[in-house]
Amino acid sequence: MKYILIWCSQGRATVVVDEKQLEVQGNSVLTITSGQIHYFKDFTNAQGYILEFTLDFFCKTDSDIELIFQNGLFCHFAMNEVIPLRDYKFLEEQMQSIGTEIKEEPYQHLISIHSRIELILVEINRSKIERGDEVWRPDALFLKFLELVRSSFQHNYPVSRYAELLETTEAKLNEQAKLHAGKTAQNVIYGLTVSEAKRLLTYEKLIVKEVAYKLGFADPFYFSNFFKKHAGKSPKAYQADHAL
Repeated sequence: MKYILIWCSQGRATVVVDEKQLEVQGNSVLTITSGQIHYFKDFTNAQGYILEFTLDFFCKTDSDIELIFQNGLFCHFAMNEVIPLRDYKFLEEQMQSIGTEIKEEPYQHLISIHSRIELILVEINRSKIERGDEVWRPDALFLKFLELVRSSFQHNYPVSRYAELLETTEAKLNEQAKLHAGKTAQNVIYGLTVSEAKRLLTYEKLIVKEVAYKLGFADPFYFSNFFKKHAGKSPKAYQADHAL
């Protein structure tokens, strides 16, 4: 599971994320979460940094997991937005320091990189709150559920199995899903499955049968109907419309 932060220090970059076009201008950032379809569409004298890190690297505790998703920073529900920074110099210093740590690998450099990513996320959160955004603190259990679904597509697990793996109950997962996503846990699974299908159809150039099997569907025809119901068009039509 990879998370991406794009910081444009000057100029302009056009980025498409899950079919939504966003303009990242000087001293603003865009965050992209695991599994989201994304690509650069255009540049105009753009300069800056792209920071990538994985769930396994950053999320050592529940607090780390909650920080990633706090205030919708890295969200699975199409909440991507361009965030103007209040202190871009601080962000630039941290990005440069991370680059130095990666290149030189001094003693405990991974601890240092983790801490600097943490500081970057805190600063972005402060920029959002300072402009008047509401504070949103999702529960670590719900976030673990999202990432477990994303790592288990091939099994096509029911909600009961996810509850078992997370040592909780179906009722608790439904409660968390309704609180944070406004839908049932099963519908959250459906949404993530469709997003992954779109990613596979767009980037992997797989045929529909291969996508179906990767997502745990034994019957490609059933998968096609499922996809059309949730995406509004057949997998073949979607793939043709979004060919890169």
